Amino acid sequence: MPCLSRDDFLARLLAAERPGAESILAFYDSTADALCRDGRCCFIPLIDHLCHRGDALFESISVRGGIVYALDGHMDRLRRGAESFMRLAPPCSWEDLRRLVLEVAEAAGEPDFSLRVFVGRGAGGFGVSPAECPKSSLYIVAVREKPEDALIFERGATAFASRVPPKQAYLATVKSTSYLPNVLMAREAAERGMDVAVTFHEDGTMGEAAVASIGIVSAQGELVCPPTDRILAGTSMLCAMEAAKARMPVRQASVTRQDIACAREMLLFASSKLCVGIVRFEDTVFGDGRPGPVARWLRQAMREAMIRTGVRVGDAGAAGR
Repeated sequence: MPCLSRDDFLARLLAAERPGAESILAFYDSTADALCRDGRCCFIPLIDHLCHRGDALFESISVRGGIVYALDGHMDRLRRGAESFMRLAPPCSWEDLRRLVLEVAEAAGEPDFSLRVFVGRGAGGFGVSPAECPKSSLYIVAVREKPEDALIFERGATAFASRVPPKQAYLATVKSTSYLPNVLMAREAAERGMDVAVTFHEDGTMGEAAVASIGIVSAQGELVCPPTDRILAGTSMLCAMEAAKARMPVRQASVTRQDIACAREMLLFASSKLCVGIVRFEDTVFGDGRPGPVARWLRQAMREAMIRTGVRVGDAGAAGR
């Protein structure tokens, strides 16, 4: 193999095919402390413990119609994770991090996309100790998403109990990049030809999906979502619970398989889709096999709440609010 100079190596690296690079609209890299709009330049050094140890936190934030959904909720959750057992501070102030997120959103130049925010342990070496890494890293990426499959809102989703064990509570409640169980759940769903794998705890109560939260409309007409002591506090789930209060009772409580079997509806909450009706969970079919009325009106109520509380990209003063 050739042994290249730095310049020749970088030239070959940039010329190589990079699947996914074409979807990157803009990104920020704290190593260079700069924005870039060329997705081929979006790299993370392998010696960043984000890569080879999963020692990092991240957030996925939806931007729709030029409005950043639930920005402060995502930033609050990221900060809680950083101040938890992770002990991981970003390489800048939290105020500057929020400002940088909005700058990347503005640089994206499109109304609809997704933001990924990564706070990593930083570069240092291939050991396991965080002490190797003198400075944390920050990557903010604006990504063009595939067109939404609108049919899922009409046909609904199918779900099943995953064979993948749920994460331990201390890991499940922070959004770290240690996502192997989530990857296995997504693969499991694809292999079964279904949409959603759902975890269940050792006591038989429901957990969460690979990249979404799950709730039910109980036989009594309540919106019931699992407590957040053993699952991630999903920003979409919290939005759904708040929006639903205007029309129905809402509570957080453990959900059993029997509760699911008796439920009027089962719902999936995710940043990109807001609310999707699950029409079948294993052998249980809900209603007439189509998304129910709560799934339909709650999605619209969530969208209105996200627009009302969101931050418009480019608004004067938004970055400092």
